[in-house]
Amino acid sequence: MIIHMTRIRIAGPRTLLERTLRLLQDLEIVHVTAPLVGGHPERGAPDVESPRLRRVLEDAEAALRALGVPAGEELPATPPQSLPRAALLARRTRRKAEALARQQSALADERVLLLRYREFFRAFAPLLDRELTWPDGHAFYVVLREGAGDRVERLRASLEAAVDGELEVLSHALPTGETAVLLLASRGVADKVGQLLAASRVQELPSPPGLGDVGLARALPALEARLAALPLLEDALTAKIDALRESAREALGRLRSWLHDRLLVLEASQRAHRGPHLFVVEGWAPQPGVPALAARVQAELGPDVLVEAVATEPWNRADAPVALRNPPIFRPFEVITSTLPLPRYGTIDPTPFVAVFFPMFFGLMLGDVGYGVLLGLLSIVIRARTKPGTRGRSIAAIGGACALFSIAFGFVFGELFGDLGARAFHFRPHGFDRGGAILPFLALTGALGAVHVTLGIVLAVLNAWRQGHRREALGRGVAAAMVTLTILALLAAFKVLPSRLFTPFVITVLVAFPVLVLLEGVVAIVELVSNFGQILSYARIMAIGTASLMLAVVANQMVGAMGSVLVGVLFALLFHVVNFGIGLFSPTIHALRLHYVEFFGRFFSPGGTAYRPLTHWHPGTPGA
Repeated sequence: MIIHMTRIRIAGPRTLLERTLRLLQDLEIVHVTAPLVGGHPERGAPDVESPRLRRVLEDAEAALRALGVPAGEELPATPPQSLPRAALLARRTRRKAEALARQQSALADERVLLLRYREFFRAFAPLLDRELTWPDGHAFYVVLREGAGDRVERLRASLEAAVDGELEVLSHALPTGETAVLLLASRGVADKVGQLLAASRVQELPSPPGLGDVGLARALPALEARLAALPLLEDALTAKIDALRESAREALGRLRSWLHDRLLVLEASQRAHRGPHLFVVEGWAPQPGVPALAARVQAELGPDVLVEAVATEPWNRADAPVALRNPPIFRPFEVITSTLPLPRYGTIDPTPFVAVFFPMFFGLMLGDVGYGVLLGLLSIVIRARTKPGTRGRSIAAIGGACALFSIAFGFVFGELFGDLGARAFHFRPHGFDRGGAILPFLALTGALGAVHVTLGIVLAVLNAWRQGHRREALGRGVAAAMVTLTILALLAAFKVLPSRLFTPFVITVLVAFPVLVLLEGVVAIVELVSNFGQILSYARIMAIGTASLMLAVVANQMVGAMGSVLVGVLFALLFHVVNFGIGLFSPTIHALRLHYVEFFGRFFSPGGTAYRPLTHWHPGTPGA
């Protein structure tokens, strides 16, 4: 639900502005806004301190990142004894940390590269014994791509013809399918061979960087030596980073927290009115917390600072920030409503209604004890692997609620993995069999749709009444009454209710019709018809539930239809897994659709401003 807000004004001597804002930061309940001057927010004086603090903050955070300090680590805010010295410490630490991090990254890249080259050089090792055919000659090392082995003979023929036979070509197949080629040329024709290789777009394999001017014949020993030296260099760098982290971690962590807090206070200060002698801070606070706020200000700042409640109207202030507070049982369903913008202040938070209807619709569509148990186990696994307060934990709670409804309706319908329960365990319906009782199931979903749509209209009535739109509220109320009376008349016509009630219901609807047109105009007719159309759309619950049952039944029939029992069981299990996946996806999509379109469209009014009180900085929360 949306918390009632009160607009407050805090005024006092300008010399106490800083202390007042720091106290509000400690209390963490006041959403500070700019005072209205002539109906518009007052513009604050230019802020020259914030840009300098942000530069220091950028250096401190970059240094902590380079040192590998976790982003979520929080240390108490401590004001620096000297801000210039703290800025210098942050800048120097950042430079050192980033330089060490670059060196560490370069060594890691070099290790990967050397390991790659070692495989190539080891492939050439069987050919190196032939390198001394011309002691004063030159060796060229080439790797031909996979499937290009037939090029070796063509390369040999063209090169030997060009250098009068002063060349020897040796080749070796690599495990990767590539071909290693060793070209041994006399010194007199070495340059010409190099030019011919370049002209034919065949490149010599170069020595890896970091080994110096080492020929490939001696590259492998040098490479192994370099690989052996890398761990020592990496350990030395790690030791330097650890020492720098140990020396600067606490100081920079406390500085970061203080800078964030200071920037939040400066941001709030920009929204305050600062006269020559007086300051005025305005904002919003939850209504129940205002008396305690006033008492705390009085106790810590004295009688010179006054707290006044400016606006006490609970629901007709469109500029009030929106804070949601739901009971723990409903809170996980804020994941669903949070996909939409915040509701406007004074309207209704749909979360409690989603918490009731969403798992109910899901359970009606899945409606199987076996699938419900599987969903419950999956929800338990997700809950065990997520942290409290995270989106994953909320999804686990929603999944658990959907699993309970699925199991409950599974008992009503008598379904355990389709008709497997009836076949193997004589599991029987405790309500009706939705596979054979199509019309009762359709009637049930239609009744739920009527309740859901009518509830949406009633909530729209409440919204309009809260906002002071009495005529609109009356029109919506008449529409809700007409929908209800029409449904009751239909029930009387089909003798679900006493048939003698049919005529009074119809007469009441006919009398209410011109009243509705008078209140809302001709468009009310279209909206009234659309209400019944949207009620009919809830038949999708019946269709999806029945389809899920049929797929489960088909899966069970595969056991005896495949010839081999083992093959049939495997196919049945696969089909049940697929059906379970569809049973998670399809009901979720359609239950969301019924809420977002048929239900929210009646009363949901987006456009609320998020309630963000002046607080201390915490990692992961919106801040400076």
